[in-house]
Amino acid sequence: MRHNKKFNHLGRTASHREALLANQAISLIMHKRITTTLAKAKELKKYVEPLITKAKEDSTNSRRVVFSYLQNKEAIKELFGTVAEKVGDRPGGYTRIIKLGYRQGDAAQICFIELVDFDPDMAKTETKKKSTRRSRRSGAKAETAPAAEAAVAETAEAPVEAPAAEEAPKAE
Repeated sequence: MRHNKKFNHLGRTASHREALLANQAISLIMHKRITTTLAKAKELKKYVEPLITKAKEDSTNSRRVVFSYLQNKEAIKELFGTVAEKVGDRPGGYTRIIKLGYRQGDAAQICFIELVDFDPDMAKTETKKKSTRRSRRSGAKAETAPAAEAAVAETAEAPVEAPAAEEAPKAE
């Protein structure tokens, strides 16, 4: 009977599942974002967040405990170095799962899982200026036209000046 065995087995044996989650955790720590299926991402979140919590305390014992899960020295250095430094004051919730849609071949739900503090797009604190909506299209064309003309003028001048500067030392 499988009473109270609620975690997802992912269609794998226990050793295969442990190896899969360890490899995905290493990739997540090294690359800060990976793309995978939604079921694997949810299991990975449960697997990697306690390891990140353990990494906040940099002691020999915590390094040994995390190394017993990951078995990768570079990932341990990265986790206890840059990752632990960024998440030091965060009380939890170190990863974010964002759904991307469905895979073409088997219609599996695809998402990416990322470390929260390492996403530059989500960390922007600047507020965007709200522009008034124009009913005419001529206003947008007029604003972009001088910028385009200035870019064309700069590119036209650069090649003319460069050969003249090269010819002058040859003549002397």
